[in-house]
Amino acid sequence: MLEGLFQPTHLIIIFAIALLVFGPKKLPELGKGLGEGIRALKEGMKDTPATPTDNKNPESKDTKA
Repeated sequence: MLEGLFQPTHLIIIFAIALLVFGPKKLPELGKGLGEGIRALKEGMKDTPATPTDNKNPESKDTKA
């Protein structure tokens, strides 16, 4: 389904539409923001553990004496 989505012709058309919508002065700012967002997402995924940890507080256990 998405096999031929990012062909050069499609990317040129997408870029042309973005240029018409946002204008030539805003495009570098949008690209920079998109790059920073992707970078932050990758860093966040790298820092997050793959499996959830059990965060039980040892002080809150019921102790029967």
